[in-house]
Amino acid sequence: MLATRSSQANLDEVFTASLIASMLVFATPLTFAAIGGMFSERSGVVNIGLEGMMLMGAFWGIWGADKTGNWFFGVLIAMAAGGGLALVHAFFAIQLRADQIVGGTAVNFLALGITGYFFVQLYHGENVPTGISQIPNVNLASDSSHSFFASSFGHLNLMIWVAIALVPLSYIVMFKTPIGLRIRSCGEHPRAAETVGINVYAVRYGAVILSGMLAAMGGALLTVGYLNTYNENVTAGRGFIALAALIFGNWRPFGAFGAACLFGFSTALAFRLPVYSDSAATLFQILPYVLTLVAVAGVIGRTTPPAADGRPYKKQ
Repeated sequence: MLATRSSQANLDEVFTASLIASMLVFATPLTFAAIGGMFSERSGVVNIGLEGMMLMGAFWGIWGADKTGNWFFGVLIAMAAGGGLALVHAFFAIQLRADQIVGGTAVNFLALGITGYFFVQLYHGENVPTGISQIPNVNLASDSSHSFFASSFGHLNLMIWVAIALVPLSYIVMFKTPIGLRIRSCGEHPRAAETVGINVYAVRYGAVILSGMLAAMGGALLTVGYLNTYNENVTAGRGFIALAALIFGNWRPFGAFGAACLFGFSTALAFRLPVYSDSAATLFQILPYVLTLVAVAGVIGRTTPPAADGRPYKKQ
């Protein structure tokens, strides 16, 4: 509707090749978290705590890059922080058989408190120093090139390509390997998995920790690869949008990636739509969240989760 009522100048400013690059920038953190959530939920553990794990990755990733002087070690530290928080969630969900929705919500608040406390202690609540080692871009086109390929795919961040490679890799691991079969069996029928010798607890612990590490990579991309700074609650609900992408994608990696790209496109578009109306600029920012509500409400089609997803399991 906006496009049909716009001038040629407005259309040229909004619908450009760089919109694709912006879409991938916003979609990549969601992709990491959504695929991480897939491993957790395919094993039978609902991971509402993706938001908190992303937040831990965002803070500790840039802290690690600041202290070590290397973005790679920053990402590793972020993964360790996300995995540690995921271990807390796994202990309560698997060992203590606590309600996984409540436990995941508590994990989100815990992450918010931890990052807020250390942000004040380590950086006095102010912006992180500038000049921190940043995740580099992969330059597939020359700087002087202004072609469609150069503007859309020519200078993407390294982590975007890692996320794209992660999609088929996670599909192969989940649906074409014995470990993937073990994870899926624990999420569909853990009792049957135990009778054939699978350690359900160990598989679920491993899947949840991997989930936290991948979500933290998405958080680290926000601060170490994109913003190059940190602000409190910098993830701003992206973990919940990633969870919606996972549900929208029917707990499969390609579906989750497609949903993440859809949400990423809506976010990128929301930042460009104010050219049509300055007064409605703030209103446009709700577009990704409205789309999330539409997806989780099942308007675009019902999805079927793993049969034992969210059900505590007690070993016999």
